[in-house]
This record gives sequence, C-alpha cells and structure tokens, in this order.
Amino acid sequence: MLLIGLTGGVATGKSTVVRRLKELGAAVIDADQLAREVVEPGEPALEEIRQRFGPEVIGEDGQLDRARLARIVFEDEEARKALEAIVHPRIRSRMRAKIEEFKAQGEPVVVCDIPLLFETGVALDWVDRTVVVYAPKEVQLQRLMARNGLTLEEAERRIAAQMPTEEKARRADAVIDNSRGLEETFRQVDALWKEWMRDAAGTHRPRQEEG
Repeated sequence: MLLIGLTGGVATGKSTVVRRLKELGAAVIDADQLAREVVEPGEPALEEIRQRFGPEVIGEDGQLDRARLARIVFEDEEARKALEAIVHPRIRSRMRAKIEEFKAQGEPVVVCDIPLLFETGVALDWVDRTVVVYAPKEVQLQRLMARNGLTLEEAERRIAAQMPTEEKARRADAVIDNSRGLEETFRQVDALWKEWMRDAAGTHRPRQEEG
C-alpha cells in the first residue's frame, strides 16, 4: 500500500484535489473530519477545551463553537498551541487506526488529507510521499475572504498561522499548482495518480530510503 500525505495552504483548493482523487478511486482519510469527531459532545477533548478556553466556546447545544474558538486561537499563538496539544494526539491515533483499516482492505493507495502536515508532523513519519496543493498568496486571500466572509486582516492572520505555502512546496515530493484552472489541476492530479498506482504495484521505495 502506498501512503500519500496531502497538504496545502488554507484556501489553496485542496478539497478540489481530494474530490478528484476520490473520483479516481483513492481511499482518503480526512484529518479535518477526524478533528471534528474528537471534539464531539462526550469526547474527553471537548471537556479539556472547555477547561482551557472557558464555557463560552461551547454552544447551548453542547457542541463546540468553532467560530468563537477560531477567533481566539488565530489571534493567540499560545492558545493555538494549547488547542493543538489537546486534539492532535487524538487525531493521530484515529488516523493510524484508519490507515490500518484501509491496509487490511487491500487499498493500493491511501491519501491522508492533513492541512498541517508539515507544521505538526502528524503522520509525516508514516507517509511514503508528500504532495502540496499550491496557489499564490493573493489567490488564497481572495478565496478565503469570499468563502469565510473574512476581512483582509483576518484572512492574512489565518494564512500567517500556517507555514508559507512556498515553503511547503519546497519540502514536498510533488506540487499541484491549483492556480491555472480546473482542467490543468486535474491533469496534474491524474498524472500523479497514474504514478502512484504504478508504484503501489511494487516498484516504489519508501520516501525515507530515497536519495
């Protein structure tokens, strides 16, 4: 089984790439989905978040108020690190379990969609290849403001909270440029998919052994 770590900057269009990979047949593990699961009512992480950030981050329905919490952590680096310390170990554990599940099912290629792959190192030591979805910062800003209704200052803070996409691209084994239209993006994704399927058949070496 070939394990791919997929990442990108906020609003670079990673969801578009993931959708195409699913169409091609990839098994996908969504770290954001796992992040939502670990803070559901009744989960230990939600109580830890309440204790650290106060009851105001929990809505009347008992659900985490993500918008309120996001405003706190994107304006305070220490708060963001505290949140990551609560949720990331639990995300990592669930991701490991999903990987083993797909492996048992005989999936040839499994894509781990992890927004903070390089920042946190979650699963970085597991994957065979890393891929970054790239778009220039000005494109990220436009998309983020339109999608989330943010001001320019708010959008810039969210982008600044992550490693620059250019740096992620430098570290990655492959880059998908998602700034030149959907057809060109799909062309790049399809080419990578063919390469991964070929390598999954047994011709690849683990990334850490290359070079």
